[in-house]
Amino acid sequence: MSFTIKMARDKDEFDQIFDLNYETFVEEIPQHEQNDKKKLLDRFHAENQYIICKHDSEVIGMMAIRDIRPFSLDEKLGVIEEYLNFSFIKPCEVRLLAVKKTYRNGRVFTALTGGLIRYCLQKGHDIAFISGTTRQSKLYRHLGFQPFAHLVGKDEALFQPMYLTKRTFLTSDALQMISHVRSFLPGPVAIDKEVQTAFDQQPIWHRSEEHSNMVAAVKTKLKEMTNAKQVAILTGSGTLSNDAVAAHLAGLNSKGLILTNGEFGDRLVDHAERFQLTFDHISYDWGTSFLIEEIENKLMEGNYDWLWFVHCETSTGMLNDFKKIESLCKQYSVKLCVDAISSIGAVPLDLQHTYLATGVSGKAIGSYTGLSFVFYNSLENLSYPVPRYLDISYYEKCEGIPFSQSSNLFHALNVALDKFLDPSFIKERRSIFIQACEMFKDKGFHFVIDNQHSSPCVLTIAIPKDLSSLAIGEDLYLNGFLVHYRNRYLIENNWIQIALMNANNDLKQLKSLIRVMEKLIIDQSFSISAYQ
Repeated sequence: MSFTIKMARDKDEFDQIFDLNYETFVEEIPQHEQNDKKKLLDRFHAENQYIICKHDSEVIGMMAIRDIRPFSLDEKLGVIEEYLNFSFIKPCEVRLLAVKKTYRNGRVFTALTGGLIRYCLQKGHDIAFISGTTRQSKLYRHLGFQPFAHLVGKDEALFQPMYLTKRTFLTSDALQMISHVRSFLPGPVAIDKEVQTAFDQQPIWHRSEEHSNMVAAVKTKLKEMTNAKQVAILTGSGTLSNDAVAAHLAGLNSKGLILTNGEFGDRLVDHAERFQLTFDHISYDWGTSFLIEEIENKLMEGNYDWLWFVHCETSTGMLNDFKKIESLCKQYSVKLCVDAISSIGAVPLDLQHTYLATGVSGKAIGSYTGLSFVFYNSLENLSYPVPRYLDISYYEKCEGIPFSQSSNLFHALNVALDKFLDPSFIKERRSIFIQACEMFKDKGFHFVIDNQHSSPCVLTIAIPKDLSSLAIGEDLYLNGFLVHYRNRYLIENNWIQIALMNANNDLKQLKSLIRVMEKLIIDQSFSISAYQ
């Protein structure tokens, strides 16, 4: 039997919650008085958030979560803190935990507990309190709940105050197993154990010969991976590397052209404006391919020195035509600048004719966020100096170590890059992407970008307008699937993104994800076949 965990949102779900409350806390555990409607509305209902377990359309288990003090346990015990010898910052209380009798085999309760832990981690709670019925105290303890204080309630309905802390979760293999989250984010990505081990070494002095050798090794691998002659490695995110490109272009004191068809192209325009670059801008609708003929006409007319665009437009998954734009830049002697932040490691890249290109250590490369790259082949002297931290030429003069650097980040990146020595790695990623596309299509899902024009690491799915991508993303997380859904542009467009940048993403995980997505959409009273 399969079931899903989700937040309660609609009237039918709440009606079933009231029914289950009555069955459990009136008829089975005589905690409340009987009534003719045979429904029990909790006195804190307006403040509760409900995590429910559903089998098809039936609510078979639920728990209410509340984070407003005083808790019901405060009322029964007095101030909770007086019973504990440790402190906490952001507590919540779990109330009304109930599972239908025919489903009390432990699986539903375990699934609800997994959803509870994920919910608490997302909301920043560091402890959850519960009044556990003494009839199920063994099960509560098995799942990590610790008893404290004295029993509360009436003789016929006794409850044991219990708690589950974030610290307990972090040290419990069993709890981490039932609340495991499979990441389909474009970043940060899940880190391989070998990369984690490399990162966990003791840091070394950034002026030591050992660190110098490590930096040289990383630069060599990055250059072999891209065919670029040089690379500067900056400590910071991709935004920093794009700022470095903008600073360098400002130092050229020349005119350029920026192409955009998504959020990250628009951010290049913002970089350019902040550095007061002189440029023209061709803007296309999100998810629309560049019109090469229009760009060529603009290059013929504009007397441009440089052109800047995003290769993989992560906001939609669009993989813009690098080769055609590169060819135009060669033909019209224009310096080609590329944001390759989401494409490096995802697709083969040849940057030998590129003026400037940016990348990062996270995303498709699969290392820790914190290092960014600027690839180049040759740089001329600038007409005026740029900020030291953004001066690409200065990194070259300092042999890649201009300032303090984290040896841990370099060690991790060095190990992560090894998988790209095998030319089949990117091909295997492409194969998984193609199979994933077919599986989603078979279930009737619609893509924002056709897979012929999409990055093999980003699937952007359009959710039907009468449903909420935000709600589906939240419920997927409760079921152990972390997809990309909370960015402003995704919410505004009602999109969900499935990123395949994690090395451990496989078809088995994808099948499970698709199965849960389909159930959640159908559960929102919408037949998925209706938008085929």
